[in-house]
Amino acid sequence: MSRNPRYDILFEPLKIGPVTAKNRFYQVPHCTGMGYLRPRMLAGMREMKAKGGWGVICTEYNSIHPSSDDLTHASASLWDDSDIRAHALMTEKVHAHGALAGAELWYGGARTGNMMTREVAMDVTSMPNSVGHPFQARAMDKTDIRNLRRWHRNAALRARDAGFDIVYVYATHTYLLSNFLSPTINTRSDEYGGSLENRVRLVRELIEETKDAVGDRCGVAVRFAADEEIGTEGVPIHGERRDMFSMLADLPDLWDINIADYGVEMGVSRFTKEAALEPYMDFVKSQTTKPVVTVGRFTSPDTMVSQIRRGVTDLIGAARPSIADPFLPNKIEEGRIEDIRECIGCNICYAGDSLGVPIRCTQNPTMGEEWRKGWHPEEMNAKRSDSTVLIVGAGPAGLEAARALGKRGYQVTLAEAGTELGGRLPREAALPGMSEYIRVRDYRAQQFHKMPNIEVFLGSHLTAKDVIEFGADHVAVATGARWRKDRFDGGRYVSIVPPGSNPQILTPDDIMDGTLPAGPTLVYDEDGYYMGGVIAEKIKAAGIDVTLCTPSEMVSAWAGKTSERWRIRTHLMTLGVRLKLAQALTAFDGRVATLECPFTGVETQMAIACVIMVTQRAPNDALYHDILAQAGGDRMALPFTLTRIGDCEAPAVVAGATYSGHRYARNLEEDVDIDQPMKHDRVDVGTNATTKAQSDVSEKYLETLLLYYEEEIEGEAYFASIADRLPAPAQKQVFMLLSEVETYTATAMRALIDKYGLRPRPTEDLHATGRAQAAEVPNDWQTLIAEMQEIFPGYINDFEQLEAMAPPEDLPGLRIATAHEVAAVDFLNREVANDPDSTAPLRHFLKTGTA
Repeated sequence: MSRNPRYDILFEPLKIGPVTAKNRFYQVPHCTGMGYLRPRMLAGMREMKAKGGWGVICTEYNSIHPSSDDLTHASASLWDDSDIRAHALMTEKVHAHGALAGAELWYGGARTGNMMTREVAMDVTSMPNSVGHPFQARAMDKTDIRNLRRWHRNAALRARDAGFDIVYVYATHTYLLSNFLSPTINTRSDEYGGSLENRVRLVRELIEETKDAVGDRCGVAVRFAADEEIGTEGVPIHGERRDMFSMLADLPDLWDINIADYGVEMGVSRFTKEAALEPYMDFVKSQTTKPVVTVGRFTSPDTMVSQIRRGVTDLIGAARPSIADPFLPNKIEEGRIEDIRECIGCNICYAGDSLGVPIRCTQNPTMGEEWRKGWHPEEMNAKRSDSTVLIVGAGPAGLEAARALGKRGYQVTLAEAGTELGGRLPREAALPGMSEYIRVRDYRAQQFHKMPNIEVFLGSHLTAKDVIEFGADHVAVATGARWRKDRFDGGRYVSIVPPGSNPQILTPDDIMDGTLPAGPTLVYDEDGYYMGGVIAEKIKAAGIDVTLCTPSEMVSAWAGKTSERWRIRTHLMTLGVRLKLAQALTAFDGRVATLECPFTGVETQMAIACVIMVTQRAPNDALYHDILAQAGGDRMALPFTLTRIGDCEAPAVVAGATYSGHRYARNLEEDVDIDQPMKHDRVDVGTNATTKAQSDVSEKYLETLLLYYEEEIEGEAYFASIADRLPAPAQKQVFMLLSEVETYTATAMRALIDKYGLRPRPTEDLHATGRAQAAEVPNDWQTLIAEMQEIFPGYINDFEQLEAMAPPEDLPGLRIATAHEVAAVDFLNREVANDPDSTAPLRHFLKTGTA
């Protein structure tokens, strides 16, 4: 298939200063929870997007100086030369796939707590820390401004040296530069304050100085808010922004436009739909000749085309859609629109940054696992056998497990007790504002149509006897969870029902089943995420008086991590839902609810007719335990493997369920080390010599060095195994000689492996691989020699390229490695020419280490 011609405009190149983007797909800077703490994970994640066709791939915000430190939010950094090396891991991988790499330079000002560096933050004036820390930023004087400009220039130079193609001046999101632009915050009386021209001065200087420093090689971008303050959603208040933009319009090479209301720019789908920034863009393209990029959680290629053709933007900016589907551009290019894994706008990705942990995604369970687990969003490891798999339950975990196992090539049967696919998904998607969650089901159901090895059976309620009689080799139980009617008091689950009473107590499951309360209702929320709010909204929409109560001091406390808590509270208050905060529900007898203050223990009572408990969930694991009981509780006694996945194993968010299903599919019949299930991306202090040595060379060099060393160890067993099979003693002797050459070479390389603290796979594993490879080659001597003569000359070039990457002090050992390939090729040429002393080059190598 090929792309529809109406999407051609999305694949037109676009010049950005001295560089050219290959298409219009632009991954804007976005946080990852990785930053400078996890550079290998970060590089692996960004590389995947480059493989997927994104034309430009940017970093998250890069601190330019230790006085701009945002931990627990893990920013990137460009403080010194070690950061150059860390970023080069990313830029090399991005460039390998034809994409441009962009670096966003950042100084946080009063937004940064500097909790790690303990440096004093600086801002336009002395002002409180804007994220609630009990200290202030100091007012910048002229020396501070000069220092800032120097730091910014130096960071730009480091970005260039790290291989970045686009360098940002970051003038928005309430960080330092946006405060200089602000007519309310900037009260300075010098040339950097007062008039509009003065307030724009620092941004202008940084644009000009960045262009002077790197503009010959890098495009210079500016991230800028199109409006001055938050207005009614969709109705911008531009203030002076038009005039500011006009003053700077043609200075940078690219404008990256956002807005003041982060709750709209980064809004969850419950409140914000696709292309929400368009009303704010009405003046931008008319005032500049430079390319413009903006975001809008774009998932529809038709919307993308419309944005460009109507002059809203030149490039399709995306953060979340590129996370949900790193291969979105390629799928449009290849005419596979139906395969796009659409972002659902849940913002679970944003929660990773809020928590200071690596990013994750509901739709894309491989997100963040590219480097440490080797997961690919579009590719699966091949099946290990012709085993069959039965998955019981077609919720998010079961759907993803079936899809991924089908992709591996297994014969999969998916049995669902209900009459439709999705488990919790269609039920929750029917709640107010939650409709886009159904994309989790729809994407996977769509993929089933392409896999004849997946069979789906609805209305199939299986018992333990049914499962055992089915005869599958592997069984996964994905039967979900149900909401509880009691609550957890910190140590145990307790009932709120006084003895002798029979009150109406409902759960979200009851509401989603269509049951409504009989009168004034208390929604009691201990979950702290979205469910309490959407249930309260649904009850209110039915015309029932409703109060949302929580033991927390805030509404939907955990939803602050997904950037929606403030919107939820505002929305509920606007609807007329009453709120009771810091109140724990201890009893309800059908007429009166008893609430207790967690701080004072003071009790109050509230007259209501019904309570809806949004507390915890209980796994629906009865089938799992029934199956176990058939084997006396011993899984190993069953004739198949048995595993719980998703909410049946441990209730969690939808992202947890899809991840659980995907992990099950990846690991089935694989040898997984449960003691070390993933690689660690962390500073390995090692020895001082090792640490310094690693910092002086590229990651590619170290990866290649380790690979070639492991191949020599494999080669020992490879040649020895062939020798065992060959009938003639002289032939056996030749291949044992080749095995010795591999051992000699591995010994020479081992010093470099130890120098850099590299960790090869166990020798016995490498020997097993070598023997397996040997089993696939012919026993015929002439065919064997001819195939080797065709392949081996390329190995010389491989080792010469390794030498080219190496520091001078490593060359003696690597020249031995190159020489062993030269000696092997010399032997092969002599053998084909029937030279009676064809093995002379091999014997010479073993004596001298030279060819």
